[in-house]
Amino acid sequence: EVQLVESGGGLVQPGGSLRLSCVGSGFPFSWYPIDWVRQPPGKGLEWVATISALGGTTNYADSVKGRFTISRDNAKNTLYLQLNSLKTEDTAMYYCRKGSSRGQGTQVTVSS
Repeated sequence: EVQLVESGGGLVQPGGSLRLSCVGSGFPFSWYPIDWVRQPPGKGLEWVATISALGGTTNYADSVKGRFTISRDNAKNTLYLQLNSLKTEDTAMYYCRKGSSRGQGTQVTVSS
């Protein structure tokens, strides 16, 4: 059974930073590309970033390009998302996603 567990969210002021983590289990972690997606309050799911299985290729939504960095440590079965220069519009529940599976999410709130 695929399990994904996110952590690292919190309340941060505009311009601040956070690092999210996602630990995967129940599947060969290093075989698969994995996404970060987010759901702002009252809105639908929005793709944020994707990293290839071995981490050599990354892609980002235009809204986060240059501010967020996706990375992974396959030895630790862990995916990361570094969030810098946060804006109020980045407020959302953040999920890691493998195919159709995603975790319970971690809340990021950007507010002064």
